[in-house]
Amino acid sequence: MNLASKRIVVTGGAGFLGQQVIAQLHQAGVDPAKITVLRSREYDLRQWDACERAVAQQDIVIHLAAHVGGIGLNREKPAELFYDNLMMGTQLIHAAYQAGVEKFVCVGTICAYPKFTPIPFKEDDLWNGYPEETNAPYGIAKKALLVQLQAYRDQYGFDGIYLLPVNLYGPQDNFDPRSSHVIPALIRKVYEAQQAGQTQLAVWGDGSPTREFLYSEDAARGIVMATQHYSGAEPVNLGTGQEITIRTLVETICEVMGFTGTLVWETDKPNGQPRRCLDVERARQAFGFEAQMDFRQGLQNTVDWYRRYGVSS
Repeated sequence: MNLASKRIVVTGGAGFLGQQVIAQLHQAGVDPAKITVLRSREYDLRQWDACERAVAQQDIVIHLAAHVGGIGLNREKPAELFYDNLMMGTQLIHAAYQAGVEKFVCVGTICAYPKFTPIPFKEDDLWNGYPEETNAPYGIAKKALLVQLQAYRDQYGFDGIYLLPVNLYGPQDNFDPRSSHVIPALIRKVYEAQQAGQTQLAVWGDGSPTREFLYSEDAARGIVMATQHYSGAEPVNLGTGQEITIRTLVETICEVMGFTGTLVWETDKPNGQPRRCLDVERARQAFGFEAQMDFRQGLQNTVDWYRRYGVSS
């Protein structure tokens, strides 16, 4: 699909990933005047009329908007996370179909995978068990959108694709400790410990779980490549195919930031899903996507951005 002449609406386009997707669309030759960025204060996508307005006269919808957060938020507000994400997505898909949108790109979540999934996670394993309990409401709400897109493809011939990016990180991330994910939360925690002169750093869990992290610019490039070159019914992982333990992650962030204090593991706190690492072969074969950013360099870029712009947030 040649994107240059397309009218594209990006939900969540002003957010962390959204800004990178907009930049990648510009690089792909899309006229900036033809890109509509939706903001939640103007479009509450839980409301049907907002979804209708959002997709009117658009050629492509890239749905990034989500109510998300780390383990803490998932434990505190599971009902909100389920309802908000399900209602936003399912209404937007239906409105896009009714409006004659050419393509719908839905960005899902790695939290949709079963708690115990063979490593590396293959897309075909998506339904082989219940998600990790802490984030299951969020993960199931997002996974329901895959079912909807496949059903609309079967019945209506609607071109909707579903992408599964692994945990994202990078500059402009959300560093609010109430809702941030693990990397920005740790960066802020280390920074504040340094500023306070602390010699110890408390970390949730025991450090044993593994995670995989994808730099936001890489993720955005993958999303735009899929928009251009993929029209399949099957979900597609976006990741690096490389896992790292939380313990090693914390130690690496401390090294990058120059923190030399003692780590205190709070083993009474939840670890979350035991392991996460994706099989990324389908993305490579289907539309040629491979991650490029070196992980340590990506961390350094993220830390530098936070020290320069994010400290006061």
